[in-house]
Amino acid sequence: MLDFMNPSTLSETMSRTYPMLMHPARITRIREEAYAIATYELAFEDESVRLSYHFQPGQFNMLYLPGIGEAPISLSSDPAQPGVMGHTIRYAGNVTQAIGRLQVGDVIGVRGPYGQPWPIDQLRGQDVCIVTGGIGLAPLRPVIYAILQQRQDFGRVFLLYGARTPADMLYTDEFEAWEKRDIRVLQTVDRAAPTWKGHVGVVPMLFYHIRLDPRKTVVLTCGPEIMMHFVIYEALARRIPKERIFVSLERNMKCGIGLCGHCQLGPTFVCKDGPVYPYAAIEPFFAVEDF
Repeated sequence: MLDFMNPSTLSETMSRTYPMLMHPARITRIREEAYAIATYELAFEDESVRLSYHFQPGQFNMLYLPGIGEAPISLSSDPAQPGVMGHTIRYAGNVTQAIGRLQVGDVIGVRGPYGQPWPIDQLRGQDVCIVTGGIGLAPLRPVIYAILQQRQDFGRVFLLYGARTPADMLYTDEFEAWEKRDIRVLQTVDRAAPTWKGHVGVVPMLFYHIRLDPRKTVVLTCGPEIMMHFVIYEALARRIPKERIFVSLERNMKCGIGLCGHCQLGPTFVCKDGPVYPYAAIEPFFAVEDF
């Protein structure tokens, strides 16, 4: 029975019953990450909503600005601290460019979270290879936080990460702390600066600098689809089963709950059945034009 005297219970039930319900959230912090990319930390205005909200790594929120529109943005913060929602945003469209003009203290409409998460439970006891490029690290950062929460439950963990230039890399101030917790971080860039000491080349080439055991390795990848196509190629070449390769896809998502059809991929809807998929489930449609 719904306890109408408990605001937290009421808020959670309302969100399940009305999945399109929007809640105001205030910007509490803005952190510049790279050119035209920043992380916005948001907190719900309504305390009962803030207390009942939780998300899983890989899910996203819809962010709304009145008179402009809304956009799906992955959650990039620690799922163990759901009271602070972090969204790393690249200023690319009307909505995100408008968000880029906001300041700390301004209010954004938020609804969510939506989508299928990364399979954290399936990763336990396994080696984890996270492969990503550019802003694709944002939806995978919560996976790293989740692993660090119980590092002993996971095997070897690799982060293979690339960007166009060293200045385009995200969260670089956290890499050292991740490595101290036994996450091996390999970096590459397309164009190196004179002071760059790392690899130069495309992200999939980083596979040649590590050894993976296909019997117990799970690959997670997010980034440009052409990059993910070659990541999958390299993973399969190392005999990692299709069922152990997971991808996160971007599509033109409007409703977030699989009703409008804008994000249809074959028989699935990315907002509802994704954005995280096992590669085995979408192989016939992946990297196929017009899907």
